[in-house]
Amino acid sequence: MKIALACDSAGAVLMPVIKKVLEERGIPYHFFGKFEEETVRDYPVFAVRAANAVKSGEYDRGILCCGTGVGISIAANKVRGIRCCCCSDCYSAKMSRAHNDANMLALGGRVIAPETAEMIVGIWLDTPFDGGRHQRRIDMFTQIEEGKTIE
Repeated sequence: MKIALACDSAGAVLMPVIKKVLEERGIPYHFFGKFEEETVRDYPVFAVRAANAVKSGEYDRGILCCGTGVGISIAANKVRGIRCCCCSDCYSAKMSRAHNDANMLALGGRVIAPETAEMIVGIWLDTPFDGGRHQRRIDMFTQIEEGKTIE
């Protein structure tokens, strides 16, 4: 598994924790974006870079962070084939994988503590997609992206 990472200034507080989780598990990652000391507010740029890397298959999944996780997840979800879930708790993270086959996770640096982020990321990485009846809904997501009716 390879992970694409991206964040803005508000989400940067969680990046060291996320990188630590990945490194402890031996999971390679790449940070999409230039994050230094300057304030980076245009998170859609970095979200789309990471989402395109996941879409292309170069990376298996992605983890994004902004202030709430909401804006950066919206940006990532504009990329066809991306299912990015903004999670602030462990149960939502687990279900985003088990039922929705989320290929990207968004976290909020102003919403959750680093310790919570560590737990969420671990659960999200470890939870497989259940498939079965849930695959039908994933197929519906694809149909919506293609402009098809799903009645």
